[in-house]
Amino acid sequence: MAMSGGKDDGSPMMEMNTTPLIDVMLVLLIMFIITIPVATHSVSVNLPQATPPTNNPIINPVKNKLILTTQNVIMWNGSPITQGNLVSLLQATKALAVEPELQFQPEPYANYEVANEILKIITDSKVTKFGFVGNENYAVFGKAPQ
Repeated sequence: MAMSGGKDDGSPMMEMNTTPLIDVMLVLLIMFIITIPVATHSVSVNLPQATPPTNNPIINPVKNKLILTTQNVIMWNGSPITQGNLVSLLQATKALAVEPELQFQPEPYANYEVANEILKIITDSKVTKFGFVGNENYAVFGKAPQ
Protein backbone atom coordinates (compact mmCIF):
# COMPACT_ATOMS: atom_id res chain seq x y z
CA MET A 1 0.00 0.00 0.00
CA ALA A 2 1.50 3.30 -1.01
CA MET A 3 1.23 6.32 1.22
CA SER A 4 1.87 9.88 0.31
CA GLY A 5 3.84 11.96 2.82
CA GLY A 6 3.46 15.21 0.98
CA LYS A 7 5.12 16.70 -2.01
CA ASP A 8 8.80 16.38 -2.73
CA ASP A 9 9.33 20.12 -2.33
CA GLY A 10 8.86 19.92 1.46
CA SER A 11 5.39 21.47 1.70
CA PRO A 12 2.98 19.84 4.18
CA MET A 13 0.29 17.37 3.07
CA MET A 14 -3.04 19.18 2.67
CA GLU A 15 -5.41 16.14 2.55
CA MET A 16 -6.72 14.70 5.76
CA ASN A 17 -6.29 10.94 6.27
CA THR A 18 -9.87 9.74 6.99
CA THR A 19 -9.12 6.02 7.42
CA PRO A 20 -8.55 6.17 11.22
CA LEU A 21 -11.62 8.39 11.60
CA ILE A 22 -13.80 5.87 9.74
CA ASP A 23 -12.36 3.01 11.84
CA VAL A 24 -13.19 4.78 15.10
CA MET A 25 -16.70 5.65 13.88
CA LEU A 26 -17.40 2.01 12.90
CA VAL A 27 -16.22 0.77 16.31
CA LEU A 28 -18.47 3.31 18.05
CA LEU A 29 -21.42 2.33 15.85
CA ILE A 30 -20.95 -1.34 16.72
CA MET A 31 -20.70 -0.51 20.43
CA PHE A 32 -23.95 1.48 20.31
CA ILE A 33 -25.74 -1.34 18.47
CA ILE A 34 -24.58 -3.89 21.05
CA THR A 35 -25.63 -1.74 24.01
CA ILE A 36 -29.23 -1.17 22.81
CA PRO A 37 -31.37 -2.93 25.40
CA VAL A 38 -33.49 -5.84 24.25
CA ALA A 39 -36.46 -4.47 26.21
CA THR A 40 -37.06 -1.81 23.59
CA HIS A 41 -38.22 -4.58 21.21
CA SER A 42 -40.73 -6.17 23.61
CA VAL A 43 -44.49 -5.88 23.39
CA SER A 44 -46.45 -5.30 26.58
CA VAL A 45 -49.55 -7.47 26.96
CA ASN A 46 -52.07 -6.91 29.71
CA LEU A 47 -52.98 -10.40 30.92
CA PRO A 48 -56.06 -11.03 33.04
CA GLN A 49 -55.50 -11.85 36.69
CA ALA A 50 -56.51 -15.32 37.80
CA THR A 51 -59.33 -15.42 40.30
CA PRO A 52 -60.20 -18.55 42.24
CA PRO A 53 -63.67 -19.97 41.55
CA THR A 54 -66.27 -18.85 44.04
CA ASN A 55 -68.00 -22.22 44.14
CA ASN A 56 -66.86 -25.75 43.45
CA PRO A 57 -67.97 -26.85 39.99
CA ILE A 58 -70.30 -29.83 39.95
CA ILE A 59 -68.74 -32.70 38.04
CA ASN A 60 -71.14 -35.08 36.39
CA PRO A 61 -69.97 -38.62 37.20
CA VAL A 62 -72.04 -40.17 34.38
CA LYS A 63 -69.83 -41.32 31.54
CA ASN A 64 -70.41 -43.49 28.49
CA LYS A 65 -67.43 -45.47 27.28
CA LEU A 66 -67.16 -46.30 23.60
CA ILE A 67 -64.52 -48.90 22.68
CA LEU A 68 -63.49 -50.03 19.21
CA THR A 69 -61.88 -53.49 19.29
CA THR A 70 -59.37 -54.94 16.88
CA GLN A 71 -62.19 -57.10 15.41
CA ASN A 72 -64.10 -53.87 14.49
CA VAL A 73 -66.70 -54.44 17.22
CA ILE A 74 -68.10 -51.25 18.73
CA MET A 75 -68.67 -51.59 22.48
CA TRP A 76 -71.01 -49.16 24.30
CA ASN A 77 -70.39 -49.48 28.06
CA GLY A 78 -69.32 -53.10 27.51
CA SER A 79 -72.20 -54.11 25.19
CA PRO A 80 -71.62 -54.63 21.45
CA ILE A 81 -73.61 -52.30 19.15
CA THR A 82 -73.72 -51.37 15.47
CA GLN A 83 -73.01 -47.99 13.89
CA GLY A 84 -76.76 -47.44 13.42
CA ASN A 85 -77.37 -48.12 17.11
CA LEU A 86 -74.55 -45.70 17.95
CA VAL A 87 -76.35 -42.89 16.13
CA SER A 88 -79.59 -43.53 18.04
CA LEU A 89 -77.74 -43.83 21.39
CA LEU A 90 -75.96 -40.52 20.82
CA GLN A 91 -79.25 -38.83 19.94
CA ALA A 92 -80.83 -40.28 23.08
CA THR A 93 -78.00 -38.97 25.31
CA LYS A 94 -78.34 -35.50 23.75
CA ALA A 95 -82.00 -35.47 24.83
CA LEU A 96 -81.10 -35.95 28.52
CA ALA A 97 -81.22 -32.99 30.89
CA VAL A 98 -77.52 -33.40 31.71
CA GLU A 99 -75.48 -34.77 28.84
CA PRO A 100 -73.07 -37.50 29.98
CA GLU A 101 -69.47 -37.48 28.88
CA LEU A 102 -68.56 -39.73 25.96
CA GLN A 103 -65.17 -41.43 26.21
CA PHE A 104 -63.75 -43.03 23.06
CA GLN A 105 -61.03 -45.66 23.36
CA PRO A 106 -59.92 -47.50 20.25
CA GLU A 107 -57.74 -50.53 20.90
CA PRO A 108 -54.11 -50.34 19.69
CA TYR A 109 -54.62 -52.23 16.41
CA ALA A 110 -58.22 -51.22 15.65
CA ASN A 111 -59.09 -50.41 12.07
CA TYR A 112 -58.40 -46.75 11.34
CA GLU A 113 -61.22 -46.44 8.79
CA VAL A 114 -63.82 -47.71 11.28
CA ALA A 115 -62.44 -45.38 13.97
CA ASN A 116 -62.73 -42.51 11.49
CA GLU A 117 -66.36 -43.45 10.73
CA ILE A 118 -67.15 -43.52 14.46
CA LEU A 119 -65.55 -40.11 14.94
CA LYS A 120 -67.61 -38.79 12.01
CA ILE A 121 -70.80 -40.11 13.67
CA ILE A 122 -69.79 -38.48 16.97
CA THR A 123 -69.02 -35.19 15.23
CA ASP A 124 -72.31 -35.21 13.31
CA SER A 125 -74.26 -35.83 16.52
CA LYS A 126 -72.71 -32.64 18.01
CA VAL A 127 -71.59 -34.23 21.28
CA THR A 128 -70.36 -31.48 23.61
CA LYS A 129 -68.60 -33.64 26.22
CA PHE A 130 -66.12 -35.88 24.43
CA GLY A 131 -62.69 -37.24 25.21
CA PHE A 132 -60.15 -39.83 24.15
CA VAL A 133 -59.27 -42.39 26.82
CA GLY A 134 -56.17 -44.52 27.00
CA ASN A 135 -53.64 -42.11 25.49
CA GLU A 136 -51.55 -42.44 28.65
CA ASN A 137 -50.82 -46.03 27.57
CA TYR A 138 -48.87 -44.62 24.62
CA ALA A 139 -46.99 -41.88 26.45
CA VAL A 140 -43.65 -43.50 25.60
CA PHE A 141 -44.48 -44.01 21.90
CA GLY A 142 -41.45 -43.26 19.79
CA LYS A 143 -39.15 -42.66 22.76
CA ALA A 144 -35.95 -44.58 23.34
CA PRO A 145 -36.12 -47.03 26.26
CA GLN A 146 -34.34 -45.78 29.36
